[in-house]
Amino acid sequence: MKYQHNIDTEPFKHLYPFASNYMEVNGFQYHYVDEGSGDPVVMLHGNPTWSFYYRELIKAFSENHRMIAPDHIGCGLSEKPAPDRYGYTLSNRVADLKTFIDKLQLRRKITLVLHDWGGMIGCAWALEHLDNVERLVVLNTAAFLPPGTKKIPLRLWILRHLTFLATPAVLGFNLFSRAAVYMAASRSLAQDVKKGLTAPYNSWKNRIATLKFVQDIPVFPNDESYAMVKNADRHLDRLKKIPMLILWGEKDFVFDMDYLAEWRNRFPEAQTHTFAQAGHYVLEDAPGDVIAKIKSFLDN
Repeated sequence: MKYQHNIDTEPFKHLYPFASNYMEVNGFQYHYVDEGSGDPVVMLHGNPTWSFYYRELIKAFSENHRMIAPDHIGCGLSEKPAPDRYGYTLSNRVADLKTFIDKLQLRRKITLVLHDWGGMIGCAWALEHLDNVERLVVLNTAAFLPPGTKKIPLRLWILRHLTFLATPAVLGFNLFSRAAVYMAASRSLAQDVKKGLTAPYNSWKNRIATLKFVQDIPVFPNDESYAMVKNADRHLDRLKKIPMLILWGEKDFVFDMDYLAEWRNRFPEAQTHTFAQAGHYVLEDAPGDVIAKIKSFLDN
């Protein structure tokens, strides 16, 4: 039986007017946007966003580029399996991305656009496929362990460790996705944008990925994804030969300016631009400025 999502896309279809594509990836239906032609740009979202987050980039660049934006399993319009069927860990995410890109059979090098968890997923893949990467665009993310003695924010620590609170809050009341539209952007988002960002997480079953992403944040060496993040942390300098553009919202309460300083320390040759009035959702707060910087980067 063909997979069909149960998401009402009509309230935001005018913002996200793209054809839906599906690919079977490691046994599950992987949804993705694939618009335009030319050099491929693969955009990887984080938690709790989905390909909708990249809608303005898709519109701006699809005339001259092939804009590809997948939804991670459990996110967006992709299949949302129960956790006894899918691991919901970083290694699963990277394996999914590898299968997805392999099946696309792209004949040109890829520009990766990375946000939030997309940074760790994309960089882990890139470190194993250096010859396939043309450029890197980094948007408020990390691909390394927390710099220095930095800890994860208290609100994430609570969701990660206090399961008796996190499960009803995230799965029952959609707290993570709903809160993000107010806390991750520094400006007030329009109602149709809020609906677009939160629509895929419309039931207990459909919110499992938003919780599992938080629970998969590696904090201790015995955490399941710690070794993979540590490996990326150790070898990240191998990406230095790839041109990099860093675009950063300064009001991000998770990936704050300490994370930007770490990126700058590791990649001093990268082009870097900050946006004083933008938060974690830098593409929602400063889409025009971000698009202009990316266009210059791609043109050069």
